[in-house]
Amino acid sequence: MTRVIRTDEEAVEVARKLAAVLADEAAVRDRERRLPEAEVAELSASGLLGITVPAEFGGAEVSVAALTEVFRTLAAADASLAQIPHSHVVFLQALRLQGTEEQQRRYFAAALAGQRFANAQSERGGRTVADDATTLRRRPDGGYVLDGEKFYCTGALFADWIVVRAVLADPAEPDGPAASGGPGASGGPPLKMLAYLPRDTPGVTVRDDWDGMGQRTTASGTVLLAQVAVDETQVVPYTPIFGAATTYGARAQVLHAALDTGIARGALDAAVAQVARARPWFESGVDRAADEPLLIQQAGELEILVRGAEALLREAATAIDAAEADLTDDSTARASVATAVAKVAGARASVEVSSALFDLGGTRSAADALNLSRYWRDARTHTLHDPARWKVQHVGRWLLDGTPPPRHGQL
Repeated sequence: MTRVIRTDEEAVEVARKLAAVLADEAAVRDRERRLPEAEVAELSASGLLGITVPAEFGGAEVSVAALTEVFRTLAAADASLAQIPHSHVVFLQALRLQGTEEQQRRYFAAALAGQRFANAQSERGGRTVADDATTLRRRPDGGYVLDGEKFYCTGALFADWIVVRAVLADPAEPDGPAASGGPGASGGPPLKMLAYLPRDTPGVTVRDDWDGMGQRTTASGTVLLAQVAVDETQVVPYTPIFGAATTYGARAQVLHAALDTGIARGALDAAVAQVARARPWFESGVDRAADEPLLIQQAGELEILVRGAEALLREAATAIDAAEADLTDDSTARASVATAVAKVAGARASVEVSSALFDLGGTRSAADALNLSRYWRDARTHTLHDPARWKVQHVGRWLLDGTPPPRHGQL
């Protein structure tokens, strides 16, 4: 039976207990690329998949501060598994912003029951990651037909629901979603929609073909969509989310920052364990590696780096919570800038600490049986999601000219 979590504190405590379980065989799962079927089932049963459901629909409606701590905690134990619920949480937020009451009631109930939502967003064929060739076309008899191919579909192999981002092929038809103007109408930018599909919908095929060097067990795969019949009640507007002040992108990105920061903490914890087993360098004149002055210095620098990333993560989460309490262009811009700062800090910490782990642990830490390289591989793979260089640009423009960051899902 799925637990229903009621408070921020309960959510964080449940995450800590689950993380202890997930950490146990995380290295083995990664080495063998053994998909975490049992562990994902535990995640569902824990109740953590329902913690963002609004209170009016029976959920805890946890703060962003608590949500980021949940993700950071899980990522320190197993970054692959912690990545799986990312899209789940993001698409529940899309429902909160754009779903009808009937859609909210239906899908929020599913989340509270432990059902999992996975993404089918990105494509490999477009000029940029923002381009979508997947189309949603109207049927003469009502509803839509969905066709396309998606990649990097994290969690799709274990999903109960797959959420597909698609371009509405004929948005300007009378009575259509864009008939009254706005994106997609009269030759404007294409109107994008989200289709919430049961995993076993006819025409939906999920391939187990993710072969990344890191985050090996994210249950990702290619999603093929061939003449998929979609009911109107399954479709939620996506483009309008960004038409006004919103924290949608900041929420998505702060969870990525939490994943990076969690990896950094997990790698540093692993380094500490390796130092306890390491031999001191013969020139140091000490009996334990932990007494080497140079090693102590490096360890201290890494702890400062990780604590800095953790503090900036908390600051960003607090800024998002504050913005949602008073939603304005200024408050959401400040939340996005704080989130960009946290994402850059987390990315840098995760890559640096997961590499320095081996400096602290010595040659023994490179043993394949330990599989400590998973921290670096996970960090290096996950930090490729959204280039930090562009986040630095937006932070700099905000600092120098007060230029607000753009509204999109990556900031």
